[in-house]
Amino acid sequence: MALQSLTQLVLALVAAAAVGIVSVIFVLTWVFSYKEGLAWDGGLAEFNWHPVLIVVGFIFLQGIAVVVYRLPWTWQCSKLMMKFIHAGLNLLAFIFAVISLVAVFDFHNAAKIPNMYSLHSWLGLVAVILYCLQLVLGVGMFLIPATPVSWRAAFMPLHAYSGLLLFTSVIAVALMGITEKLIFGLSNPKYKDSPPEAVFVNILGVLLVVFGALILWIATRPSWKRPNDQPLNTPHTNGGGEDNSKVNLSMSGGADADTCSDVRRRNNKAEDQTEG
Repeated sequence: MALQSLTQLVLALVAAAAVGIVSVIFVLTWVFSYKEGLAWDGGLAEFNWHPVLIVVGFIFLQGIAVVVYRLPWTWQCSKLMMKFIHAGLNLLAFIFAVISLVAVFDFHNAAKIPNMYSLHSWLGLVAVILYCLQLVLGVGMFLIPATPVSWRAAFMPLHAYSGLLLFTSVIAVALMGITEKLIFGLSNPKYKDSPPEAVFVNILGVLLVVFGALILWIATRPSWKRPNDQPLNTPHTNGGGEDNSKVNLSMSGGADADTCSDVRRRNNKAEDQTEG
């Protein structure tokens, strides 16, 4: 990768991380400064776990998981290790999302508020269910050594598309949710009168959009993909379970070396297709 392209990638990653962290600070400030803080008592403070865990887990952590392969300081790590990190971040984001749903249902039940009546709740639950399916299929396809490489290559475009679609959808649903909360929660003054809380939370929504835009930009730039330049005699176990350390030019003749090189290129191509 050219130095200029690498510099642009690092700047984009730093900007995304900065906006993501500021978003987390904003949502925490919202619940502690304008709401009743955090608790697990069936009251409003329990509901507040919902926006906090959605922003921290389902948006920020998921965003990092989307671009984790493209972090330059991880390019020396094995591909298998990066797959586990990618899966781990997504699993943590899913756990946060589930806890946030439990907080909402618990609060609604305690306050005798109907569940699942708004478009926000419909799409939010669908997003969590599809995210779980994406996680299970991803682990099955890319972390189980017995899965054929051809299956991974065929599934990878759908996996990548679904991941970006879910990430974008979660941000959209979050924007619906915070707007809904402001409309229902602000009475004097009302949301339409632009009180400080409304302005503050609107800025949070803008930050989430900017964070999503930066993550999508990083994830869709072909020139910023993780390079695959491992030498032939470097031990490396690919996702299909084959050990490329068996390929060693110093122990092969010229014709054998060419054959091994062709095999490695084909394996690397299939392996690259499994990159998030």
